[in-house]
This record gives sequence, C-alpha cells and structure tokens, in this order.
Amino acid sequence: MLHIDASRHRWFCDDRWHDLIVVLDDATSEIYYAQLVAEESTRTVMAALRSVVEKKGWFSSIYSDRASHFFRTPKAGQPVDTREVTEVGRAMRDLGIRMIPAYSPQARGRSERNFGTWQGRLPQELRLKQLHTPEQANAFLRDHYIGEFNSRFMVTAAETGTAFAPIHRQDLDRVFAIQQERTVANDNTIQFANHVWQIPSTRFRATLAGCRVLVYEHLDGTFSVGYGPHTVAHFTALGESVSNASTRNRPSGEKTSHGRSRLSGRTWPITQPGAKNSSRPTTRAQKKGQGPPAARRSRWGSPLPLRPKTLRPTGSAGASLQRSAPSGTGKELLKNAERNTNEECTHMD
Repeated sequence: MLHIDASRHRWFCDDRWHDLIVVLDDATSEIYYAQLVAEESTRTVMAALRSVVEKKGWFSSIYSDRASHFFRTPKAGQPVDTREVTEVGRAMRDLGIRMIPAYSPQARGRSERNFGTWQGRLPQELRLKQLHTPEQANAFLRDHYIGEFNSRFMVTAAETGTAFAPIHRQDLDRVFAIQQERTVANDNTIQFANHVWQIPSTRFRATLAGCRVLVYEHLDGTFSVGYGPHTVAHFTALGESVSNASTRNRPSGEKTSHGRSRLSGRTWPITQPGAKNSSRPTTRAQKKGQGPPAARRSRWGSPLPLRPKTLRPTGSAGASLQRSAPSGTGKELLKNAERNTNEECTHMD
C-alpha cells in the first residue's frame, strides 16, 4: 500500500507558497515521488501517480485523505460516495488499484510528522544550494534529495520481496487524462473548451456523425479524441489541430501490408450544363477507327445507358403488322384473324 499526501509551505523561505506532493511506501516509508507544484489538484496528483506506476510498477492500493480530487463527499464529515468517482478514482479503477480514504486521526498524525521533517530540512537545503525556482528544486529532489532522504529515514520491511508487479499497458496516456464524452454533430464536429473541432475522416469510417467519442485532456495540456481503441484527432493546448499519422490516408502508390498498391481517392470532373466536355477519354482503338463508338453522355458528363434494340417481326407476320388497323364488328375481326392464320399455315407448307 502506498500513501499520497501534500503539504503547503513556504519552501523557498520567502512569500511564495507551494504544495509538496509526496508518495511513499506505507511499510518502509521509502519516498517514491516528491515534487513542488503550485497547487495540489487532479492533474498534479495524476502526474505523481503515473510517475510511480511507470518507475515502480503496478501496486495494490493507495491511501489518501478525502480531498475533492480523490473522493466525492456529499456532506462534510460524512463517508465518501463510492458510487460516483472522481477522475483520479476513475484512473485507479481502470488500473485495478484500490483507493482507501483516511478517517482515523492516527493516519493524519503520521502524515503531519512526516511533513514536519520535510519542512525542517528541505528549505535549508534549497537555500544552501541557491535554488530559487520550482523547476530547479524539482530537479534537485529527483536527482539527489530523495535518495539521501531514503538512505536516512527508510526502514526495513517486515517481509522480504516486493508487492509491485510490472505493468505492460500501452494506454497510460488515456488512463491518466481527464476524460469527457461528446457526441459528433452531423457536420463531423464536436464542441469542447469553447472550440469547435473538425474530426477528420478515417480509414475505417468516412464520418463519425452521431457517434459518441471521448475527449482526453492530457497532463501536458494537449487534447486527443478517441473512438473506441482509435485516436481520430489531436489538438494542441491552444485548440489547434495537429496532423495525426494514424488518421491520414496513405499517399498514392504506397503499398499495403499485402504488397498491393493503394490508390488515392479519385475525383470525377463535373461538367456544367451547356459546357463542352473537352476531356472526354478516348481509347487507342477509337483513335484508329476500330471498335465500338464511344458511349453517349448526357450534358452533365455522365454515361447514358444503351438503348435496347427493337425486335421487328419478318415475313407475313410483319406484313400483317404494317397493314392498317381493321375495322368492323368483333365477329368480322375474328374471321379476318382466322383467315390470316390459315394463309400463313398454307404459306409455310
């Protein structure tokens, strides 16, 4: 089990206040992370937890206070709401890490004693090293101070071995990001952070209109849009679009994994009504005067279907069709039809 907490103090011995976020082992008091930030928040806490996960591995549980970025508490002093999680709680749930809220005053007392040691030693170290910015102080913490602190104050665990497990997930950028759901409009755009973002077409789908996508606000301030396992767009911290190689079409002539050439998207010319179509294709056989004539085209340039040939009867049947329509009563018409039939039979014999 790990313990995470923050202490607000004037670490540079002046009027500036900063939060020191510390992640330590509950069994050995070994410091895994310690950085100065302007304020303890969802993003700074996520950055601390991701650093520990990437360096040490997967752990089982995290112990923290009941701050609003860790838990949602309906009323002050009451138990936390486990049904509605924060962004930090969602990230821990995605990784299968249990979050334990602190209720006992003993746990708070231990954290205060630990930070009392930090407040007594770290400001003097920063003053002696002449470090006056958070960037300089954080580099000093990573490279020197944490190692010296562990060698002096870390204790031996009651049992040998480690409880960390290696993690092989490739989606930590998504896990440790603030996620919000959006529905793509009919023009393939979404609205987010006072911006209207155009979602480019992808290989697997021409448009995402009507689909629900997730907008990921990453720890570095950039944004990405995900549809299932696919990342369909990237945007900078200012909201400007970034070209994504995974969503761009392959250039013409590029070969696929099967060794076949993939042609780029073709566009067909549109001829306005009344304009002459000077770019009508002609085959080599047509140039030599051989083969069938070119297909007829409409005034918009689209080919027209071939007209079916009209089958005309020959012989006496054709001659009878060319005669004028007979007149008379129904009986006379029936007699004329029988006489014509007999004549045709005699002719065939």
